[in-house]
Amino acid sequence: MTRAGGGVALRYAPAILLGRAARVAARLRKPGGGSAVPGLVVNRIAPGFLPSVLRGFRDGLVVVTGSSGKSTTTKMLVALLEAHGRRVFTNPSTANISQGLSSALLERVRLNGTIDADLAVLEMDEGHGALIAPRLSPRLVVLTNVMTDQIDRFFDSERVVALLRKIADRATEAVVSNGDDAMLEELVAELPAGVRVERFGVSAGVLAEQPRGLGSTRTSASRVSHGTRVEAARGRTATIEVGGTALTVTLPARGVHYAVDAAAAMAAARELLGEAFDPELAAETIATLAPVFARGEITTVRGAQGGAVEVEFVLVQNPASFQLNVDALDAGIDQVLVAMGSDVRDPGYFWPVDVRRIGRARIVSGSKASELALLLAYQGVEIDALEPDIPTAIDAFLALPEPASGLKTIIFTADPMRRTRAHLGLRS
Repeated sequence: MTRAGGGVALRYAPAILLGRAARVAARLRKPGGGSAVPGLVVNRIAPGFLPSVLRGFRDGLVVVTGSSGKSTTTKMLVALLEAHGRRVFTNPSTANISQGLSSALLERVRLNGTIDADLAVLEMDEGHGALIAPRLSPRLVVLTNVMTDQIDRFFDSERVVALLRKIADRATEAVVSNGDDAMLEELVAELPAGVRVERFGVSAGVLAEQPRGLGSTRTSASRVSHGTRVEAARGRTATIEVGGTALTVTLPARGVHYAVDAAAAMAAARELLGEAFDPELAAETIATLAPVFARGEITTVRGAQGGAVEVEFVLVQNPASFQLNVDALDAGIDQVLVAMGSDVRDPGYFWPVDVRRIGRARIVSGSKASELALLLAYQGVEIDALEPDIPTAIDAFLALPEPASGLKTIIFTADPMRRTRAHLGLRS
């Protein structure tokens, strides 16, 4: 089949039309839902659709993957490239598996299989990314970290590394990797000849300020001496050295892990843009970004009596992210709701997390509320109420008087996050 304008002629036009029809039907049946259905349809009837479209971008494909930080790093990288004048296609953070990726493509693809953008920057789930990697040729792969994550899917960190290796091995030009992650250091040492490795990470001083480390399964013994490095991180402000230039960067959310995400995005943007990369523009761009939904997001929602209430949402997806986010909480925070749902198959997974900084949980909620309350109580966290039903718990929490210090803060895993968003009528 000959290509037309970088596309695939009209070979996939029937699949695109059927996928779009499925999207309309899914949204009529369930408004706001069914986002994976169009991708499932098009992948079933045209298995070559996804890799074919992703090969059609003039400036190539960039893949961002790893255990944690994918969504924030992807959003930052896209913003940096667009600020430098590049037209970028990307996927929502909720569409990082194969059917979600295909659904995202259907939103913008022409019938000839092309998308009006210079390059694609895609967040990819480790497992699904490894499955489709043999059919892809990404120009650049960004590796964020390796954590003990989703043990029901991946079993152990060695399996995660094996999946990431399948993706990284497909890079044609470069891999941008977390130089503080020992398992990634072993991975990049075995990349095919001719593929450059650029590193990002933190200074020895920043690491010393993190008594529990940065969440990686194993931390590298050697710090990142060349590349993009976080020199300091306090709250929502970080100092990041990029190519010898020290930049003061305002982060979309507080915590050193968000500074590391910013360093990853800057390292990738610098690799892609070369001499066109403007460090000052990069810092200014990141300062304007809102957080990815629930990743340290502060927003105003409707209260139980219809009034406006300011709330901070904190998503935790594995023990490392739980620990890093709890450590970043303001001291003496007054009102916290903590929720754990059906996405956590074994709540014992989170028992290594030191949750004492929470101090007092006004409400513990979610389908795993009892198990979560036991974890909190065992570490001396005071618990006011246990309410498994998310909507009831949210309404009761928002009805509480204004906190004496800090913001109302909701810490939740993925399932209660989605239920909270639906209950409050929020969009990602």
